[in-house]
Amino acid sequence: MTQAEIKLCALLLREHFGEIVEKIGAYLVGTGAQPLRMIVSDTGLSLDQVKKALCVLIQHNLVTYQLQKRGLVEYEAQCKRVLRILRYPRYIYTAKTLYGDTGELVVEELLLNGKMTMSAVVRKVADRLTETMEDGKTMDYADVSNTFVRLADTHFVQRCPQVPEAAETPEAPPAPALVLSEKDMYMVPRLSLAGKGKRRRSCDEDEVQEHKAKKQKRDGEDDEPPPDDGIYWQVNIDRFHQHFRDQGIVSAVANRMDQTSSEIVRTMLRMSEVTTSSSAPHTQPLSSNEIFRSLPAGYNIVKQVLDQYLTLLADDPVSNTGLAQGPGPRGGGSSLTEPPVSRCRGEESVPLPASRSTLFGSRCARIFRLLLRKKHLEQKQVEDFAMIPAKEAKDMLYKMLSENLVSLQEIPKTPDHAPSRTFYLYTVNVLSSARMLLHRCYKSVANLIERRQFETKENKRLLEKSQRVEAILASMQATGAEEGQLQEIEEMITAPERQQLETLKRNVNKCVGVAGAAGPPSPRPLPVSPLVSRIDASENQVDETIFVLESFIESTLKKA
Repeated sequence: MTQAEIKLCALLLREHFGEIVEKIGAYLVGTGAQPLRMIVSDTGLSLDQVKKALCVLIQHNLVTYQLQKRGLVEYEAQCKRVLRILRYPRYIYTAKTLYGDTGELVVEELLLNGKMTMSAVVRKVADRLTETMEDGKTMDYADVSNTFVRLADTHFVQRCPQVPEAAETPEAPPAPALVLSEKDMYMVPRLSLAGKGKRRRSCDEDEVQEHKAKKQKRDGEDDEPPPDDGIYWQVNIDRFHQHFRDQGIVSAVANRMDQTSSEIVRTMLRMSEVTTSSSAPHTQPLSSNEIFRSLPAGYNIVKQVLDQYLTLLADDPVSNTGLAQGPGPRGGGSSLTEPPVSRCRGEESVPLPASRSTLFGSRCARIFRLLLRKKHLEQKQVEDFAMIPAKEAKDMLYKMLSENLVSLQEIPKTPDHAPSRTFYLYTVNVLSSARMLLHRCYKSVANLIERRQFETKENKRLLEKSQRVEAILASMQATGAEEGQLQEIEEMITAPERQQLETLKRNVNKCVGVAGAAGPPSPRPLPVSPLVSRIDASENQVDETIFVLESFIESTLKKA
């Protein structure tokens, strides 16, 4: 656990849960598993505050607990799970792309609340969708429930572990053991949710209905619990990562070959997305006949052309797609084809030379790419192959060597290791470079979060005023206001304030420049200025690079 990761975890916890939870979470991330007594003693917080903070962290799967042999319960922070908070916007954006607004809100509610029952999610999402509809239109619970079932069928949401039903014991254990069978992980309970979403009442109506609501709550205390009481659901983060990785594979095949090849690989991955574990090195075997029947209707290719594409994917040594082909058991000359699930295996050098170009220029990137391809080269060979003058090549190699981007290997001709009789070969340790880049990405995200918090704090009054003016202009334009009225509203922001906003925009754009295009929107419940949200887009872009590097490191370690 590096200091950059610990700092980023603390920033994410403070931003989403507050100072107390951040203090507990950062302490557990830095020290490891600790009992409740040590947490209270070392953090200086009260016992009640520590218990509530741990409840919040456990609710969001950021802390786990385990009963030790001595009878003590130790709490341990899940650092990797805390860092996944940075990827929440991407999860929500993916759900919106696949399942529309309903799927987006279902995933967002589960991420914001950690764990929820299906009935609670359906009601909350239906109410939120009804708020956005025109007057007189409402969202049926059944439509939201159907989307929830589709998310469970494709394993994007899953059940939470439960306390097993055991015989009553005289003494309850200090910490319950949660279990969940694999066959029940995606089983949706049969619920008859009848009803429609409700709109929020005005303040006056709330005061009138407050007494009635309290009375109904007292009267309903003896009512039966909902049918899914105790069955909680959570977002399956590994399934989303599998989807991201599959999209990366499809994109890599499209760049290497053509759109038809990528669509064939997309079909194969889609056929195995539920039956294949997210950590499996390859998918389930598929015959060419099954692939042919599962192709989209828009791709009118004959069976012989499909077999040629599959052979090309299996035999291509450059793209390294890793498809294994052989005679199938179903006869008819069918083949078994297994696409890989490691995205970075075929394009492991893609993010690394690009990063070198950003840090040291295009010529360093050329040398780095050359070392990736040739494995080991002397300085003279680097100069000749890269077509760079000797002095510049020497400076670039030493610069990258000082940053641990390349390494120097000595091969002596004689046992005395005399410099005149020793070969000095430059090489690239891709795994070490990927880890170094990952560390820099964590530092970059932490800097972006601190910059956004600073800009928001320093320009809080101006940003709030700008948002109010924009909201007034939008509402007046919707009602068909005249141009003079709109201009009068715009003049509420003075010339010095506009200049300050432009300065803020330029400063924020400097942060965005290193990240590229805008990413998916941020799910923060509080309104954020469009200027500051540009930094949010930068965070999302850096997180995409983090995902690529983490996937590469994980797949490389599995093969080692």
